[in-house]
Amino acid sequence: MTHFNIHHIGYLVKKIDKAMEAFQHLGYSAVSDIIYDGGRKVHICFMEKDGYRIELVSPGDSSSVVSGLLKKYKNSPYHICYETADFETDFASLSAEGFTAIDTPTPAPALGGRRVVFLMNPFLGMIELLETP
Repeated sequence: MTHFNIHHIGYLVKKIDKAMEAFQHLGYSAVSDIIYDGGRKVHICFMEKDGYRIELVSPGDSSSVVSGLLKKYKNSPYHICYETADFETDFASLSAEGFTAIDTPTPAPALGGRRVVFLMNPFLGMIELLETP
């Protein structure tokens, strides 16, 4: 895993506009508009501070892929996204090492259509694998 780069930390938020304001008070700046991902039914915005990038993720409605997580965990970080230049090989390697895909690789509108897949590991929770452009 040493060849992966951390792309961002995903942060569940109930109200994306209010969360953006709160993060701005901490010195974060928005580096994207709020983007709606219709496939996942989520609103997404990327923000940065001191070289760190966070992804605010808010449900679009109650059928969103994150609605249940938000009810359970409230506003909180919930995944780390790792970027890889060899998406297929690294996805297969992670799968063989005990990471279980919870969806299929699909293009992410908020990331320029690059493919992502979410995986679970019993010892560290959820990660996201992102293909390098």
